[in-house]
Amino acid sequence: MDAKITEVLEIFEERIRLERASPRETPPGGRDGGQDQRMRAIGPETGQLLNTLVKSLEAPTVLELGTSFGYSAIWLAEAARATGGRLITMELHEYKSAHAQKMAAQAGLSDLIDFRVGDAVQMIAALPDKLDFVFVDLWKDLYEPCLEAFYPRLKPGAIIVADNMLRPSPEEVKGYQRAIRAKPGMTSVLLPVGSGIEVSRYEPD
Repeated sequence: MDAKITEVLEIFEERIRLERASPRETPPGGRDGGQDQRMRAIGPETGQLLNTLVKSLEAPTVLELGTSFGYSAIWLAEAARATGGRLITMELHEYKSAHAQKMAAQAGLSDLIDFRVGDAVQMIAALPDKLDFVFVDLWKDLYEPCLEAFYPRLKPGAIIVADNMLRPSPEEVKGYQRAIRAKPGMTSVLLPVGSGIEVSRYEPD
C-alpha cells in the first residue's frame, strides 16, 4: 500500500484502539437518534482479509453495506484499485458518510468509491450492476433483508462476507447464517476472525 493509505489506516486504527479501551457505556445517538461517534469498526485483521479476498477477483464491483466512518472502505477500495474494480458503499447516516468521504480523499481513493446514503435495502434494489463482492456490516436486523435484495444480483463466483457473527450478539445474526447457507449455489463457512465472519461464495449450477 502507498503511504497515504497507510497513514489513513493508522489514524483509524488509533481511534479503534482508544475506543476499545474506553468504557462500554452506550453513547448517545445511533440508528434513529443523534450523532453516534463510536466507530464499532472491524479491526486490521478483518480488514486485511477483506483486502485479500477482493484481490482474488478481477475488476470486481464491490458493495459495502454499512460505511460507518469509512475504515473498511479504505481496505476494500485499495483492493478494488489494485484489481481494476470499484466500490459502492451504503450508509444510513449522512454525517458518517461525510467523514468516510473525507478520509477516502485523504487516502487518494475517492475516485474508486461511490458513496450512497439512505435505506440499504431500497438502494440495493436500484443497483444497475451485478456484484462480485459484498461486505455486510450494518444493523443486524437488516442482514436478512439485504441478503434477499443482493442475492439476485450476484455474479457466479461472488464472495459475501458478513461481520459480527460471533460478537457481540451472535443470536441476532443466526437467521442470516441459516438463510445464506440455504440459498441455492451458496457455500459458506464461519471463521473466527475479528468479531467472527461468515464467508460465502456463490456458484450456481
